[in-house]
Amino acid sequence: MTRRAPLLTKGMRHELRSGRQQLRDTTAARGARHAGSHDCDLHRPVDFSFLKSRGQTTPDTITYGKYTADQGKRVFQAYNCMGCHTMVGNGAYLGPDLTEEYKHAGPAYLAAFLSSAGGWPTAAAVRAQLQDPSQVADTGIDSIDAYLKKFPGAAVRIERRGGGTTMMPNLPFSKDEIGQLIAYLKYISAMNTEGWPPKVEVEGLDKRLQLAHGVAATTQTLAVAASPAPASAAPDPVALGAQLVKDNGCIACHATDKKRLVGPGWGGLYQSKVGLADGSTVTADDAYLAESIRDPNAKIVAGYPASVMPVYKTLLKDDEVNAIVAYLHTLGKQ
Repeated sequence: MTRRAPLLTKGMRHELRSGRQQLRDTTAARGARHAGSHDCDLHRPVDFSFLKSRGQTTPDTITYGKYTADQGKRVFQAYNCMGCHTMVGNGAYLGPDLTEEYKHAGPAYLAAFLSSAGGWPTAAAVRAQLQDPSQVADTGIDSIDAYLKKFPGAAVRIERRGGGTTMMPNLPFSKDEIGQLIAYLKYISAMNTEGWPPKVEVEGLDKRLQLAHGVAATTQTLAVAASPAPASAAPDPVALGAQLVKDNGCIACHATDKKRLVGPGWGGLYQSKVGLADGSTVTADDAYLAESIRDPNAKIVAGYPASVMPVYKTLLKDDEVNAIVAYLHTLGKQ
């Protein structure tokens, strides 16, 4: 049986109307008392922000030279940087956590790194960036010694990795895009994350990635590597290839369908005709795919810049390259 709401009597309706009128009168009186007051002016929108209410840094308060954090965020998203990097607990773990990257390395190191041709900056490269007025205005520093003292993270990286090869793609950032990214990283470093995220230990991180990122292998990882592995059946090449493209960050730049990201999509690529930058055409057979993985600059696809993709010749074994090629066979015309 359905229960109906009780009907309002004449007296109840009168009390309800009186209550509403009393509320309107009280509100109007309060507004009149505080006329001209920003906090209590009921006739203008209230400028309330949860972030500002907690004293949090907001993007509109952070700039780097003429560049804003909002501009940098759009560049960060356009190049799918979260496909490899973590920021405030979100993203992937192939590349380093960027939450406090500006605070540790500083703008000159970041500018040298982002403009490098796939290599870790040397002290000379960072020194050259200190000639940029934006750097001096931002840090108040124009000498390499003072810079490395203020940003010890840059000094450590130069000592450990300077002149080495990085696994990060050599993305074709313009000078403006680099400045915008630095503004965004500066904003993120200025945020009060209240201790978040916690330090994450990624077990089983491939030794090649540790070397590429200049991270010393942990005792636990070395112990696991030293212990004999139990005998097992040979892995399925397709499954191994699917795992390898994730582990090496390939899917941050390549879509598994035909969508264009930083690099061309893989959907329907196998045995298709590929137009090259020199005007010729090649069939994407096993030999072409394997060569493109080992030496991406051997044949440049039309419409894409050279020297962006890392060279995997010394990073992947032959059976690993073959496994990735086997995986590409399975990606149909999506």
